[in-house]
Amino acid sequence: MTDPVYINSIAAFLPNTPVANEDMEAVLGQIGRRPSRARKLILRSNQITSRYYAIDRKSGRPTHTNAELTAAAIRQLNGNVPLEKIDVLACGTTLPDQLLPNHAVMVHGELGLPPCEVVATSGVCVSGMMALKYGYLSICSGESTNAVATGSENVSSLLRGHNFSSEIEAPEDIPEKPREIAFAKDFLRWMLSDGAGAVWLSNTANPEGISLQIDWIFQKSYAGQLETCMYAGAEKGADGSLQGWREYLPQELLDESIFAIKQDVKLLNAKIIEYTVVRPLRELVRTGLIRAEEIDWFLPHYSSGFFRDKVHAGMQTAGCEIAQEKWFTNLQTKGNTGSASIYIILEELFASNRLRKGETLLCYIPESGRFSTAFMKLTVV
Repeated sequence: MTDPVYINSIAAFLPNTPVANEDMEAVLGQIGRRPSRARKLILRSNQITSRYYAIDRKSGRPTHTNAELTAAAIRQLNGNVPLEKIDVLACGTTLPDQLLPNHAVMVHGELGLPPCEVVATSGVCVSGMMALKYGYLSICSGESTNAVATGSENVSSLLRGHNFSSEIEAPEDIPEKPREIAFAKDFLRWMLSDGAGAVWLSNTANPEGISLQIDWIFQKSYAGQLETCMYAGAEKGADGSLQGWREYLPQELLDESIFAIKQDVKLLNAKIIEYTVVRPLRELVRTGLIRAEEIDWFLPHYSSGFFRDKVHAGMQTAGCEIAQEKWFTNLQTKGNTGSASIYIILEELFASNRLRKGETLLCYIPESGRFSTAFMKLTVV
């Protein structure tokens, strides 16, 4: 018998003011002599109209580190006990501020909290959910009575135009050198943005108001069957293998913008629904963990509005159709914040006064890094 676990407080932190589509290139910085030719096409497809960047609009310099974004979200939590008495701090992110120490201990230091158990989970979008699962399992096991879990992204620092200048400013004696960055890199400049979210987990529900009881968290990786799709700090070979940053000379890291985030868009479109929707949902339906007719709210984290109907079609194929009238997302106004997205979606719904006792929520978090997926079922109590 495991202890029940409740989400009692949810917080989100989005830096600075919203950035509209027409202002994105001015904030991030133009690459080369002309504006991106892909920007309008990608924005029309992803249907995001505003997002947030940890960038000062006037100077172009960062306003927050990833650890500062995360700490800001945590400080907004309203738990039943003060932050100084948390048992576990679990933090997930795609790109920490440094190679080491890990992201979670930097957040712990930023908060200045007393000693506690601290763990960092790495990955892409699913890393935030795995941080939450660590806190959940710690409470389930009885090792702790409470935990704070986070997901955060500060990706804009890698999307700024000057990071690509070495790649496109070719010497005059190399006329064949392309003067635009590859679509695999430019694509993500118009897809990703910054933000952080946090949840307070406890073995007791809120004495007043609602809590979300965690029924289960499911995660599965399909990396054993598919090659890499989204990556940074490496280049992808024709055979699908990655050559990591350690194998490049210092100048090559700049000339080829090796640390840029890249996406194999063709592979993404071909495999993301099959491996993050159809296959895992079929398993969840077969094992009886999900009955579609019992779900009141579906909270999907998809990277682009382009995938909304495709996710729905995949659910139909898996025998787990949830009508789109039950879906809740804020991608359009909050942007794609990777591992923080599900936290930011949950925060808005939790604070909306729309949830009622007994309702059930199903959260969906895909990851295209090497194709992983996570689902979480919650009940309002």
